Amino acid sequence: MKPKDDEKLRAIAEATFALVEQTGLSGLTMAAIAREAGLATGTLYVYFKSKEELMVALYEQAKTTTAASLMHGDDPKAPFRSRFQRMWMNWLDHRLTHYAQVVFLEQYYNSPWFSEESRNLSARLIKGWVDLIESAKAQQILKDVPTVLLINSFGGSVRETANLLRSGALARTDENLAMAFGLCWDGIKA
Repeated sequence: MKPKDDEKLRAIAEATFALVEQTGLSGLTMAAIAREAGLATGTLYVYFKSKEELMVALYEQAKTTTAASLMHGDDPKAPFRSRFQRMWMNWLDHRLTHYAQVVFLEQYYNSPWFSEESRNLSARLIKGWVDLIESAKAQQILKDVPTVLLINSFGGSVRETANLLRSGALARTDENLAMAFGLCWDGIKA
């Protein structure tokens, strides 16, 4: 069997993410993905036997990339606030530079394809992040509330800041980013 071409796999992923950003996950078809990727539909089926197989593979790819970007450059010896600020900026930068991929992740999360296996993958990928939050809670640095609430507050701050930046309603300046993170931090710190 001939190995799969990495360039075609990249084209399939980019096409899928772009189409989901434009039209949403529910109306997505394999034919549209193939057309956007510049492939024959039959070729797409050589790479992925079904739309479900493609969605699951792309979720794993996108979630892995996103989780890795969150913890990039983390210094375990730095103060918690500095670590959280770096992660907030990492997540913001990832969201802005990989917007179509993030839209895909959000829609996948709310789709029938999001399974227990997807949930377990996500938990494994963000374990370091969750451990950091738990440690900060134990040291009374973060509020003693369910960790999922802290993660969602943090992620919501990133999402809405990115939306403001993308729309032009907020200029991307160091001062504005510091204020946005400060609001997030004030909401989660103990």
